[in-house]
Amino acid sequence: MLTPARESGETQWSPGRAVSGVCHGTLGELYQGPLRAGPEPDIAVVSFPVDRHSWVHFTPETVAPDRLETEAPNRLPLGEKTATAARLFLEHFGLTLPPGHWSAHSDLRVGVGMASSTADIVATLRCLFRLFALPSDTDVVLGILTEIERADSVFLDEFALYLSGRHRVIRRLGTDIGFHTAYITEPGTVDTAAVTDLLLAHYRRHGEEYERCLTDLLKSFASGDPAAVARAATASAALSQNVLPKATFDSMLAHRERFGADGIFVAHTGCLIGYLFPTRLDADVKSDLSAHFRSLGHQCSFAQGGYG
Repeated sequence: MLTPARESGETQWSPGRAVSGVCHGTLGELYQGPLRAGPEPDIAVVSFPVDRHSWVHFTPETVAPDRLETEAPNRLPLGEKTATAARLFLEHFGLTLPPGHWSAHSDLRVGVGMASSTADIVATLRCLFRLFALPSDTDVVLGILTEIERADSVFLDEFALYLSGRHRVIRRLGTDIGFHTAYITEPGTVDTAAVTDLLLAHYRRHGEEYERCLTDLLKSFASGDPAAVARAATASAALSQNVLPKATFDSMLAHRERFGADGIFVAHTGCLIGYLFPTRLDADVKSDLSAHFRSLGHQCSFAQGGYG
C-alpha cells in the first residue's frame, strides 16, 4: 500500500511550457518462469528493454479565476490506468495538478508484449515528478504500480530479475548486454491475467528445467557473455512453447544458424518472437530476413534491444 507523504517542494512549471516523461518498452522477455523450483512458484521475468518508447506530456495553462471551477485539467489520453497513477501520485505527495493539457505518444504496440501499459504509467509518473520538481523515487513508482497492475521492470534503466506480481526487484543485472534484433508480431493478443493459473501449473511441472535456465542466464549476465545470454533466452522461449506456443518458433529455430543469430527471444505472454544478433545488420541481411518472414506471412521489424 502506498503511504501518503507530506507535501513536498515547490512547483517549477511555466504556462505554455511542456513537461515530459519518457519510458522505454520491451520486446518481451529474455526469461519468464519461476524464480525457483517449488510447489508455489512466483512469476519472475528478465524483461528485454527495447529502444522504443512511451511519451507523456503536460503543458500548464493560464486559466482565469472565474473559469477554474468549470475548466478542470484535461483527462489523461492514455486511459484509466494512467489516470489512476496520476491520482495516486498526487494523493501521495498531497499535491494538486494545475490547469493544463495532457498529451501522449507511443512507439509501443498494445497487447503484444511490449509493456505498453506499464511504460505509459511510468512515463506519466516521470512527467509528474518533473512537473513538481521532485526527485524520481523508485519506491513511489513501485507502490503505485502495485496498486494498478502486474508490471515489467521498465522503470529501471538496466536489466533486472523481477517478480512481476510482487513488484520486487530480485537482482539488478546491469547494462553490459545488448543485441540487435529482427522480430515479428504474430496475430492475436494474450490476456496475462487470464493465463496466470495456466502458467503457474506449467512452472510446477517444469520447475527444474526453468531453474537450470535461469541459473545459466544469471551466470551469463555476470560474465558479460551475450552469446550465452542468447542461448538461455532461447531455452526459455523453448520452454514457453509447451504452454503458450508461437506458431513460427520451429521455423525460426531451424533457420537461426543460416541467418547468424545467437538466439531467439519471445514475449512469453504476448505475440512477439525474434532473433538476437551480436552486431548491427547490414542491408543484405535485413533483406534476406524480411523475405524469410514475408514467406511466413509476417512483416519483419528491426530494433536495438538491451544496452551494451
